[in-house]
Amino acid sequence: MNTVNTDVLVIGGGPAGLAASIAAHDAGAKVLLIEREQRLGGILKQCIHDGFGLVRFKEKLSGPEYAERFIDVFKEKEIPAMLQTFVTESKKTDDGFLTTVVNHEGVTKIESKAMILATGCRERTAKQVSIHGTRPAGVFTAGTAQNFINLMGELPSKKCVILGSGDIGLIMARRLTLEGAEVVGVYEVKSTPSGLTRNIHQCLNDYGIPLHLSHTVTRVFGDDRLTAVEIAEVDDKMAPIKGTEEIIECDALILSVGLIPENEIAENLGVQLDWHTKGPLADESLMTSVPGIFSCGNALHVNDLVDYVSESGEIAGKGAAAYAASARKAAPKAVDLEAGENTLYIVPQKVTLPEGDASEKTIVYFRSKEIFDKSIFRIQNEKGEVIFEKKYPFLRPPEMEKVLVDFGAFDLANGGKLTATIEEVTA
Repeated sequence: MNTVNTDVLVIGGGPAGLAASIAAHDAGAKVLLIEREQRLGGILKQCIHDGFGLVRFKEKLSGPEYAERFIDVFKEKEIPAMLQTFVTESKKTDDGFLTTVVNHEGVTKIESKAMILATGCRERTAKQVSIHGTRPAGVFTAGTAQNFINLMGELPSKKCVILGSGDIGLIMARRLTLEGAEVVGVYEVKSTPSGLTRNIHQCLNDYGIPLHLSHTVTRVFGDDRLTAVEIAEVDDKMAPIKGTEEIIECDALILSVGLIPENEIAENLGVQLDWHTKGPLADESLMTSVPGIFSCGNALHVNDLVDYVSESGEIAGKGAAAYAASARKAAPKAVDLEAGENTLYIVPQKVTLPEGDASEKTIVYFRSKEIFDKSIFRIQNEKGEVIFEKKYPFLRPPEMEKVLVDFGAFDLANGGKLTATIEEVTA
């Protein structure tokens, strides 16, 4: 059995893990990345549509092109990676962490001072959205359908129904149409779309694919292969309305009903999760509740743009490198940053006084609970004093927002709690 020593262990070779590895390496840390697939790049390998990199590179890149930018830098810096490698156990030790992995070369023990979890997210399945009926072939998650077409060259359906208006489902509606399949429609249980506005227009409207809001799939039919689905309207509590059922013949049901951060390793290590984001609670360096464990990308919270995934990877990489070098001194007290009125969630959830330059700003991500036109996003302390404020002409839950906050300009040494709120402006 081999034993490897490193400063920072990065788990996951997608956009977050790549960015974290490069940032930690550039900060002087010895880095090792492990990835369960044969190639680096994560989910971006199958995302052949464009629209990636608009924020970071000011270019319209495909998923593989975006990933290649980071893979090239990763290889140029000669950062070691173990591919087709799976974590079987990870535990905290007096000196850091001991992680056991397995691959075609056998079992390896990895000793690290810090760990970055860049494990991405997974898709909700039919079982998780309580669809009744048999279990025929032909029920796919949108990501699985994307993998069939873009990587395997197989068309999984000739006539399909898409449940959920998440971005992957919208993109697959267009992709299936371009490959000659008939997309009967996209059905969304909510009264508003779940995907980005640009994808509603570019993937549905431009191709004449109907979007049915306040509708859901209530049943599937078929023995060996899916033959039809039952669609029903829902009320304001998302309960099916009796008498509105409609049977639609199809050979596939494609689910785009949400993503969940993948945090099995984090939970096994005792990391505390945020029930809003389904990812770890983290501070401004993206260190979790367990000292030395950092989280980034979609494992931390589901992002709508890969540019922000890479950005969070870089924050975690710098933080992990500083922690491994013992340069990061935890403040004696931290301020809790909580999601308040009209705020779906906020990241980070804890803030300590910035180290070094007092003018250093912290990146804060948030989502609104509902659609708002004119509104004001605020962060306030327990006394009601405004720490930060920004006006928005339009806010939507599917579109994550990012702000820079100078917490160092305020006296946070006594701890306490900060609350983020959104106030709709009616005048």
